[in-house]
Amino acid sequence: MAALGWLTPRRRSATARSVLAGEASAEAARKSSQEAAGTTEEQQFPVHGDDRAAAFFDLDNTVMQGAALFHFGRGLYKRKFFETRELARFAWQQAWFRLAGVEDPEHMQEARDSALSIVKGHRVAELQSIGEEIYDEYMAERIWPGTRALAQAHLDAGQKVWLVTAAPVEIAQVIARRLGLTGALGTVAESVDGVYTGKLVGEPLHGPAKAEAVRALAAAEGLDLSRCAAYSDSHNDIPMLSLVGHPYAINPDSKLRKHARELDWRLRDYRTGRKAAKVGIPAAAGVGAVAGGTAAAIALHRRRR
Repeated sequence: MAALGWLTPRRRSATARSVLAGEASAEAARKSSQEAAGTTEEQQFPVHGDDRAAAFFDLDNTVMQGAALFHFGRGLYKRKFFETRELARFAWQQAWFRLAGVEDPEHMQEARDSALSIVKGHRVAELQSIGEEIYDEYMAERIWPGTRALAQAHLDAGQKVWLVTAAPVEIAQVIARRLGLTGALGTVAESVDGVYTGKLVGEPLHGPAKAEAVRALAAAEGLDLSRCAAYSDSHNDIPMLSLVGHPYAINPDSKLRKHARELDWRLRDYRTGRKAAKVGIPAAAGVGAVAGGTAAAIALHRRRR
């Protein structure tokens, strides 16, 4: 029997290192089990059945590659809403915003006035119908699959999902409807008897205004913002992201990436290589502020005649 002595367990006290080893092994086993069952902390969010939670998604470069306003402007140009010269100026302005990443108030005011002048006198229903066509022509293929999957996860959990954008609310509503989302918050242009007046209601839904819109909607819907999520690519949306308990930086610009890392926010980047570097500045961060009615999709400088 002595030969079998090695089978007999020896009684000895656990050292600090053995306790640590045991705890580490147990934790590894627990995580492995959770991953196999699909129940890791990351996968548990969003929480199913939490009707006091919702998700808020920025649009440009978060849900869709590029600026919705630019794509809409292409569609309006195709339909003879403005001239080639104006399209070229719009393209230059888009490039300027991408490279500079700054907004000049006077510059933006002029652009906003120009955009509003284009839609003045057009019927809201006309622009809504055109928006449906333009979505199919230019926007549908530019939806980021990764972000779309995040939105769908919230929907599958029984939560409402809203777009929050400086783009005209009519454009945002078209995109939200096509993606099966709950709805959209966007810039509102004044209309009388269904015709655009060329004025905004309030100001563009940009920066801090987005946060106020989310706060107001949450209050109306009975949401707990600490249980909600928000997604954006732009440092301009830090006020909105800071409102919720689950902020995500999606395809972030450099300032948002730095801020997110400092606060340990979750990051997702669906771009690759040089493209990721070049698209870091959200094209519509400033251009979105020119939104005013659906046709305000054109952030261009129109010569006063």
